Amino acid sequence: QVQLVESGGGLVQPGGSLRLSCEASGSSIDRYVMAWYRQVSGKQRELVANINIGGNTNYVDSVKGRFTISRDNGQNKVYLQMDNLTPEDTAVYYCNAFRQRPSGQSDYWGQGTQVTVSS
Repeated sequence: QVQLVESGGGLVQPGGSLRLSCEASGSSIDRYVMAWYRQVSGKQRELVANINIGGNTNYVDSVKGRFTISRDNGQNKVYLQMDNLTPEDTAVYYCNAFRQRPSGQSDYWGQGTQVTVSS
């Protein structure tokens, strides 16, 4: 079992920055693909970025060049640095840990943190 707790959300003006953190407990994340998703009320949850166990990253096109995902396995944390924020980035952001094993999948979610971009 992996418990995930997000922090760092809040209200920021357009063009501003936020850094989200996701702290894991219960198990080491070093064998998990870690990801950030976001969801706007009434819409599907969207993958924002992920980072695999080798440190390779992927981003949704709308955040490329503005967001950076990183992981610190020693601290059991994952981060999302968000720069040049726009109102379209407003959403609840969720941390996810995913692992595929021969016996099946392990898939864990945090409770989410609200990011609001508004002037």
